Amino acid sequence: MNELLEPGMLVKHPTRPEWGLGQVQSRINGKITVNFEHAGKVVIVGSEIELMLVDP
Repeated sequence: MNELLEPGMLVKHPTRPEWGLGQVQSRINGKITVNFEHAGKVVIVGSEIELMLVDP
């Protein structure tokens, strides 16, 4: 699923619901930068965490 993510898409972290909704900023070499409502900018290693896509 992470390989389908593109900048602008909305996601949630599967084990950190308190972070709220996140917007994908970039996906480069398996690292996904997401700007979350309550956690700010976080870099996710796509091979370790499968982000959940949120329908707009």
